[in-house]
Amino acid sequence: MRQNNNITEFVLLGFSQDPGVQKALFVMFLLTYIVTMVGNLLIVVTITASPSSGSPMYFFLACLSFIDAVYSTTISPVLIVDLLCDIKTISFPACMGQLFVDHLFGGTDIFLLVVMAYDRYVAICKPLHYLTIMNRQVCILVLVLAVTGGFVHSVFQILVVYSLPFCGPNVIDHFFCDMYPLLELACTDTYFIGLTVVFNGGAICMVVFILLLISYGVILNSLKTYSQEGRRKALSTCSSHITMVVLFFVPCIFIYVRPVSNFPIDKFLTVFYSVITPMLNPFIYTLRNSEMRNAIEKLL
Repeated sequence: MRQNNNITEFVLLGFSQDPGVQKALFVMFLLTYIVTMVGNLLIVVTITASPSSGSPMYFFLACLSFIDAVYSTTISPVLIVDLLCDIKTISFPACMGQLFVDHLFGGTDIFLLVVMAYDRYVAICKPLHYLTIMNRQVCILVLVLAVTGGFVHSVFQILVVYSLPFCGPNVIDHFFCDMYPLLELACTDTYFIGLTVVFNGGAICMVVFILLLISYGVILNSLKTYSQEGRRKALSTCSSHITMVVLFFVPCIFIYVRPVSNFPIDKFLTVFYSVITPMLNPFIYTLRNSEMRNAIEKLL
């Protein structure tokens, strides 16, 4: 149960109090969000409607695009609306809801990238057994496991924050409710709590990032036996995945793999993995994939 306190809402400082800067950021983030939604939902619709996109890789790509669309919607609309407001406030329940959904889909995104790396490993290293190993039941099972992992991670974050006393101040130096800015406002020592957050969120990011780099190293090493055309096609697919992994994980690791502290650069790094990366995913995956380009052209 949450301890008694007198905080019913938080004030978000956002990026700037300058009206001119806010208007410029409003236009930029609005366009970014529109591109994110159109791009990711186009991939979902294309894969769903295209009979030739029935392989496990496209199933996971559609799931990733859907998750990215929801993940971006957790943050971007509130950010865009707040840029038009003089005072940016969010109620305590809404703050907890934003924190929960953000980490639910962010965590699911992380575990899904592991699944996609394994899918590529099976496809490239064991091509004759690919459809047998990655059958429909297995794909659904690992997707459920990814969502479950994100859910458990998010529930832990909520339980930590909800048990803390907040008695003032209530100003968050960020553009949305996240763990470290909230921990700094708690009316208690959060050093050891912060370490548990590092082991929960930071460790997940670090371990998964290392595992992904190792897995792609194994995959790339196995390409020696492939023909030149086979290597080119496999490298094209893997390079897009690796690009996505680096863009998503490097900012996350910088923010979460450290004791509770906030730096001015944190807001810009958070924008990168929560706003920019979901927008880039459709371009990273479709521009490097001729089958997806052709399917989108047919759909349009």
